[in-house]
Amino acid sequence: MDRRSDRWPGAAEVAQWTDKYFSRTADVVRRFGDVTVTYAVFMRRPVLFAPRLALDWLKNVAAERGTPVDITPLYKESEWVGAGEPMVYLTGSFAALSELETLFLQKLGACCVAAYNAFHMCMDLPTVAFLAMDARHCAGTEMADLMAYAASVGGQRARRKGDAKGFVGNATDATAHYFGQDEGRGTMPHSLIGYAGSTLRAAEMFHETHPEVDLIVLVDYFGQEITDALAVCRRFPELAAEGKLGMRLDTHGGRFVEGLDTQTSYSVLERNAREAIRGYRSETELRYLIGTGVSAAALWHMRETLDRAGFPAVRLIASSGFSPAKCRVMAYAKAPVDVIGTGSYLPENWNETYATADIISYNGEARVKVGREFLLRARE
Repeated sequence: MDRRSDRWPGAAEVAQWTDKYFSRTADVVRRFGDVTVTYAVFMRRPVLFAPRLALDWLKNVAAERGTPVDITPLYKESEWVGAGEPMVYLTGSFAALSELETLFLQKLGACCVAAYNAFHMCMDLPTVAFLAMDARHCAGTEMADLMAYAASVGGQRARRKGDAKGFVGNATDATAHYFGQDEGRGTMPHSLIGYAGSTLRAAEMFHETHPEVDLIVLVDYFGQEITDALAVCRRFPELAAEGKLGMRLDTHGGRFVEGLDTQTSYSVLERNAREAIRGYRSETELRYLIGTGVSAAALWHMRETLDRAGFPAVRLIASSGFSPAKCRVMAYAKAPVDVIGTGSYLPENWNETYATADIISYNGEARVKVGREFLLRARE
């Protein structure tokens, strides 16, 4: 593990970052006699087991401190874990482990929830390649590392379970290795369009600078998604024919994609995904189908337009709020999307990410606080 001090506190920094009551507990135990304890680690909601970074950190710090810990995972990486089920047992010195609990749990819970979300998104849209675009939504580099790892775990499980494409890359060089890549992926932000003065000119400038990179053009800056997409296709017909050109829709929720309104959005879906519009169950789902922003109707509208203009090999890349719920709706509508760039697999309810570690034995004697007796039962 590449552990930089700004992301992964080492042994000398543990006391500064742990909860004070754990440090003071360690002081008490050292004074009155250390014991060997076993912690059971669990979560209060179903998750995918994504422990590697947390366990790597624990092993490294234990080695630095010269205080060995016996680690017994009860699941393999990416396996489904039920609410309240112990996922790993940690056995070692109470004085040593007490101070490590805070930092260990920080690195575990959010990963497991994010991996769960990523898995379900990939399973709902198995033919879509996902890019983990979470970095700018993360609270620092440590969280970005954890979330990229989580996306890779969820994507790998989806490939095994559902023959899905899964998460194939991400936005930053630092975490690209989780996806088997040497560098991050991505072409242009809105600021490059503004700098260039037109979508077409931005595409030309990018291609001249990075001719080896597939040209993925952001087309919503001027509110002319269709007009600008066609202009780029006509400027780069060879790239369009070779499948090396893509249009990225990132239209915000304040307006419709060019050429659409509520009624025309209904018409687009009636032509392409009639069952979806007749089967929606909530206002949120309806918005994802025919509303403003990057809706299923918007994707079908762009696909129809490109195909009619003779550009069937141009790929569609979608972004803007593609959460698990939105991905489910895109699956209903069989949305013609090739790639989704998203950071919306990050947990929405942060209190669901809280992992908990309770001691279940002291010097081999089973003992746990009332109400947590279920932790004494290992996985069957």
